[in-house]
Amino acid sequence: MHLSDRVTGGFLVLLGAFAFWAGSRLPAVPGQDVGPAVFPMVIGGGLMLCGALIVLGVGRSFEEPDPEPTEAHAGLARWLGKRRVLAALVPPALLLFYVLAADTLGFLLTGFAMVLIAALSLGATLRLAVAMAIAAPPVIHLVFYKLLRVPLPEGLLAAPWA
Repeated sequence: MHLSDRVTGGFLVLLGAFAFWAGSRLPAVPGQDVGPAVFPMVIGGGLMLCGALIVLGVGRSFEEPDPEPTEAHAGLARWLGKRRVLAALVPPALLLFYVLAADTLGFLLTGFAMVLIAALSLGATLRLAVAMAIAAPPVIHLVFYKLLRVPLPEGLLAAPWA
């Protein structure tokens, strides 16, 4: 079953509007400039923007249609179909991995492994995947630790600013 881009984009706009509205109803924390309402409102705004872009068809010209498989490539098409099913299981598996490993390994090492596996499963080259896995976890940790003031597990490798 294929859904129209207008339907899925409209759903994202509604979901973003709900997240923005729900975030705006959160109470402010006395003495802090950034309260609990900021994160859901930013996510909601981003979802509304992305949904609107999908509804308007922005970026559709960048997509290449999948070629119809010939008899010679039927086996390859079946293998890719199975690979897509396995790739769909990567995000929940990574989430489970984080829950089980973050306290022991810490956020930086767990984040490194998660970004590396996610990037490789999405088709990134090894060089790009390693670069992203090295750069992303410290940046995310810095945002959570300094801006949001949310402590993340230290584990085996503590962040230098913690």
